[in-house]
Amino acid sequence: MSAALAENRDTREGFLYAGAAYFIWGFLPLYMKWLAHIPAWEVVPHRIIWSLPFALAVVWWQGGMASLRRAFKTPRTLAMAALTATLVSINWGTYVWSIGAGRALESALGYYINPLFSVGLAAALIGERLTRAQLFAIFLAALAVAILTWEAGGLPWVSLVLTFSWGFYAYFKKTLPVGPTQGFLMEIILLTAPALFMLGWFEKQGTSHFIHTGLYDTALLWGTGALTAIPLMLYATGAKLLRLSTIALMQYSVPTMIFLFAVFVFHEPFGMHKLVAFSLIWAALAIYTWSSLSAARQRP
Repeated sequence: MSAALAENRDTREGFLYAGAAYFIWGFLPLYMKWLAHIPAWEVVPHRIIWSLPFALAVVWWQGGMASLRRAFKTPRTLAMAALTATLVSINWGTYVWSIGAGRALESALGYYINPLFSVGLAAALIGERLTRAQLFAIFLAALAVAILTWEAGGLPWVSLVLTFSWGFYAYFKKTLPVGPTQGFLMEIILLTAPALFMLGWFEKQGTSHFIHTGLYDTALLWGTGALTAIPLMLYATGAKLLRLSTIALMQYSVPTMIFLFAVFVFHEPFGMHKLVAFSLIWAALAIYTWSSLSAARQRP
């Protein structure tokens, strides 16, 4: 275990790795919009399958195959990898569907709420102490969800699924007792069999877009592998070298990009209720950021 992880502090390398991941994720909505004509449950298996060669190459190049084999022989590590694999696949499926269905704003809201959820999760599971300002920020986020629930007549399930799946993924990924790239490869290997089954089912039904509907669709589906593997491995490495609260702060960049694409590129409806809800979220994030920076200045 690195000294940075043992001391639960931030490192420059962690910022660089995580920052690169968030930069790629920020532009992912545009790519997924190009795939909107393909069902999400066909896109996600391709993300898994085409991630595999990238992940294998990186782990082999890093000399991590031996530790990967040991991880697969450790029941506890295997079970945790299965859990993170399940969480990330749920997150992928919900996200891809929401972009194609014209609900990118709900995705943005989910990822805006996620940092505050991560803070609450850290307080509940790790014992990190929350200030009054942080508690107030979480209250504002809950109020925003309540407003959207009242407006829509039901819970904003896209936002909540993305919040919970990624929040718990980040937590368990940080505690996964294996290297970050090996952990990601474990997840992909565990998801490969279900992904192949789903692609086989689409092929049998005659609805597969891969190869059958032209070079454009085939190239886009193949490209999902790089856009899935590269940022996730960068994120996994960065998360190991940063505190959970720091990762939560850096997540602001992704929902901001999703929000901008949703409103100004995809032209999704943005009425008064959404304006109020997002304003509450932005206020909550501003309060939380101010509180966190104030606490950081007081630390030696």
